Amino acid sequence: MRVIARRAQTPIPNVGDTRRTPTQLPDELVEEQVHRLGLFSMVVGGLWAFGLALDVLLIPLTSPGRNLNMRAVALEISGMILGALMFWYVRHHAGPCAGRKLEVGLGYMILNAVWIALLNTWVFAPPADQQLLHVSWAAVLILIFSMITPVSPGKMLVAALVAASMDPLALWIAHLRGVAVPPLLNSLILVLPNYTCAMVAMLPARFLRRVGRRLREAQELGSYQLIELLGQGGMGEVWRARHRLLARSAAIKLVRPEVLGARNDAESSVILRRFEREARATAALSSPHTIHVFDFGVTDEGTFYYVMELLIGRDLENLVREFGPVPADRAIFLLRQVCHSLADAHARGLVHRDIKPANIYVCRMGLEYDFAKVLDFGLVKERAQGAGPQSLLTLEQTTTGTPAYMAPEIILGDTDVDSRADVYALGCVAYFLLTGQLVFEGDTPMKMLMQHVNATPIPPSQRTELSIPRELDELVMACLAKNPRDRPQNAEELFSMALECTSCGSWGQHGARAWWERHLPELTGPLSIHEPEIAMNGRAMAAS
Repeated sequence: MRVIARRAQTPIPNVGDTRRTPTQLPDELVEEQVHRLGLFSMVVGGLWAFGLALDVLLIPLTSPGRNLNMRAVALEISGMILGALMFWYVRHHAGPCAGRKLEVGLGYMILNAVWIALLNTWVFAPPADQQLLHVSWAAVLILIFSMITPVSPGKMLVAALVAASMDPLALWIAHLRGVAVPPLLNSLILVLPNYTCAMVAMLPARFLRRVGRRLREAQELGSYQLIELLGQGGMGEVWRARHRLLARSAAIKLVRPEVLGARNDAESSVILRRFEREARATAALSSPHTIHVFDFGVTDEGTFYYVMELLIGRDLENLVREFGPVPADRAIFLLRQVCHSLADAHARGLVHRDIKPANIYVCRMGLEYDFAKVLDFGLVKERAQGAGPQSLLTLEQTTTGTPAYMAPEIILGDTDVDSRADVYALGCVAYFLLTGQLVFEGDTPMKMLMQHVNATPIPPSQRTELSIPRELDELVMACLAKNPRDRPQNAEELFSMALECTSCGSWGQHGARAWWERHLPELTGPLSIHEPEIAMNGRAMAAS
């Protein structure tokens, strides 16, 4: 996929370019073919075992007077051993890269061709008469290998010609040994299928290279290459990606207009223009607790994408589901960081509109632990001075947000939704952190929405056995006020109130690191700068 929208970063000149050459295949395709090569080597070993069973068991039963052919037995046992060794090398040997294993597979094909040639001339006498329909198993071997080994057509042609030459070479050696062999013209006719298949073997190789090239192109977004699908949800897909020149890992979110409610090309165009405008606004946010946007654009298929930093840790939803409610001092520690991010957005006239635990990530950032990052400004709303509210994703007769964290004014369809909706949602997040429960439960989303509009929430201190200081209890309840005028008016005001909660301020880096070392030890060790250990739940950024 090529970028057709104006890019947010200047293209890097093609100097010292370390990207793949056009002939190289995507790693996932090569790995899949290596897997098939291992299975095929097991099948070939099984065929040699079947031949051994015929010679040792079945033929003596049907022909009692016939002697056991020890040459055939030796070849069949060695073929079984060779197949087992190849299977072990391909599937279990961790040394060479996948491409090297495929090249070794070509050598395995040639060795099997040698075994077949010995079977045709050393074990059994070569046919003395011309046999136009005689086809050696070497021809079949060459064709099958060409279909499962995605090496370059040149390498495949050379290896196939070498394998095809084993039969005529064995006939010539048999002639030197004094064994009766067909005349020269008849011998050429016998081995002609081998060379025909060797020439045909280039066609599957070319096909596999072409498929690999198209797959690689489909996985490239400008300077980034998609590596692994991390998750998907109602808003799109999240992929782990790598910058081809800088070797920097990133997370790329793909959003298609049709999942956003676009009913025609005109609405798709409006959505994509808004996405670009809001992506620029989001990229301008400077709080360290806001996800960093490196790049954005639109693919040929009309799919919008964000390129973001790749995080190491857990989103708050999975953190609470996995480890239970957090103590009050840790909750206020995280709440302050989220307020820092939202205060920056609110000061720039941006409203997130989809604050929820899955969109708040707690990660390790350098030497800091419990570092909060606010994700997915995909529903962000810009409130420029002198202009009416402009909702990024809201089209006519659509509702955006998550029911469990939606402010009453959004549910009621108010057109002038402002930063106080984020404050309400953040109160719901704090409630979930402290209790492990939603503010309101409902059998259906509609029942839950109506409770947010009409029902009075139970204070979090009454729904958990953990100790919650009165000032934090009151802060959460203030955020959950039905009337926006009764709440903290923005995240900056809420941040100040959170700083005043001195009774629960004991959590810091020492306690955070100790918690991570005890519960997530795999994320506390040294990380490679090229391939960081990824413990990212894609759902955090797929925003279901």
